[in-house]
Amino acid sequence: MKIAIVNGPNLNLIGTREPSIYGNQSLREYLELLTKKSNLEIVTFQSNIEGEIIDYLQKTIADGFILNAGGYSHTSVAIRDCISSISIPVVEVHISNIASRESFRHESLLSPVCSGCIFGFGLESYRLALNFFENKIIN
Repeated sequence: MKIAIVNGPNLNLIGTREPSIYGNQSLREYLELLTKKSNLEIVTFQSNIEGEIIDYLQKTIADGFILNAGGYSHTSVAIRDCISSISIPVVEVHISNIASRESFRHESLLSPVCSGCIFGFGLESYRLALNFFENKIIN
């Protein structure tokens, strides 16, 4: 099973960006460790550009996507439409608890069209999303 982990704007700065919210470990380092420990084939992609994220979701052949669209989660009708248009399951992930942050972060435009949502568990949110796909193999 191939899972693509897709990250949006500013997530390349995790580890140095607002460590009180996002922690000190870089996302790249965490995902490298996660990939080594997983029984799944994992590929990763990060872009600060909305259209590149859409192109990646449309063109990538995978059994599932784990998507942290960052700030686009709250603003992008285009990414929402993309998720609605593909047949590959998407799990939305956020490192922070978006419900306890600024009010403009409380609503995700993507959540209603995703298979599930995981947020607030730090970088471990990615591992929890991977567990969903691993359990789909077993069940």
